[in-house]
Amino acid sequence: MDRNYRNNKCIIKTGYSGNWVFDWTKSIVTIMFIMLFILTFFFRIVNVDGDSMKNTLLNDEKLIVTSFMYTPADGDIVVISHGQHLDEPIVKRVIATEGETLKIDFDKQKVYVNDKLIDEPYISSEIVRGDSVIPEIIPEGKIFVMGDNRAISNDSRFNQVGLIDVKDVIGKAQFRILPLDKIGYLY
Repeated sequence: MDRNYRNNKCIIKTGYSGNWVFDWTKSIVTIMFIMLFILTFFFRIVNVDGDSMKNTLLNDEKLIVTSFMYTPADGDIVVISHGQHLDEPIVKRVIATEGETLKIDFDKQKVYVNDKLIDEPYISSEIVRGDSVIPEIIPEGKIFVMGDNRAISNDSRFNQVGLIDVKDVIGKAQFRILPLDKIGYLY
């Protein structure tokens, strides 16, 4: 047998660099970057603040909001970054989108979009007039929103919120995650 063969040593590298702090830090930073990317472009968790969406959504409920490639549609529950004169995000229901005609009959408590009565079984109170002029046709790039608790909701009927610019829509509320007894999809 060749003498050199017997004296050769087999060295196995484990990949351990000796700097475990750097390896852990790199892993944590990578995970945080991935989570930030997912939370920015795909979904967010938001907290409902107030009773303007009662009985559909209640104060302090937690929702998952999706935003990736989302375009607001009639009936969607959306989270809006701010109204015309609001600094905080709000949760409302899309009533009409750009180009649609809108009529609210306050006497009969009915809402019409494109001359068709909207079926709104989710409404928990009467519709009150606001201080904003409601356009007959929703302008390009805008949506008209209202809360389900129409007696107290500060929404597009009021100057403080007004029509919402589509770019101010954070996303669609898709799923309730808290409280646990009400977990499920939102419609």
